[in-house]
Amino acid sequence: MATARKFSTVVNGVMVDDLMDTIEAVKATPAIAKFKFSVQNQWQGGSLNCTMAHKFYGATEDQSHPKPFVLRADEPPVLLGRDTAANPVEHLLHALASCLTTSMVYHAAARGIHIQEIESSLEGDIDLHGFLDLDPKVRKGYQEIRVNFKIKADATDEQLQQIAKLGPGYSPVFDSLTNGAPVAVTAERM
Repeated sequence: MATARKFSTVVNGVMVDDLMDTIEAVKATPAIAKFKFSVQNQWQGGSLNCTMAHKFYGATEDQSHPKPFVLRADEPPVLLGRDTAANPVEHLLHALASCLTTSMVYHAAARGIHIQEIESSLEGDIDLHGFLDLDPKVRKGYQEIRVNFKIKADATDEQLQQIAKLGPGYSPVFDSLTNGAPVAVTAERM
């Protein structure tokens, strides 16, 4: 006997019923909420790096993308690179932009808020005095990052500000950047 196919309500491209089912599943079985993501990087000379994202752990089992995703990083000529890819700090801005946006869209969808378009621009300030070890008082990473969203939604200006706060309120990348995350570094011989 065939069962009727369940159709999920879609808001902002998000299958809301499936999202709610996931929330209920995590409430019922907290262990499925634990995820571990990983990448493997290979230096390719100079400032060029190639990183592959393939396997991850989630919902209590090993997972993998059907095909590995390849991310490349280089530096512009002014930073002695060949300019063949975005540099690592641009990748960090991309990770922040996409995680803020996805978090905003998912949580807006869960609240029934329809968004037609979102654009964002991000910029950050880095002072090479830190990276080049010329001044120990200067931070090596971003000193500040600024994010600006343009949102098209059927909402008042006040509601748009509330929608924009959903991103920072729930984004794992935003949380990792603003609250820090312990990073353990080891090395071994090849």
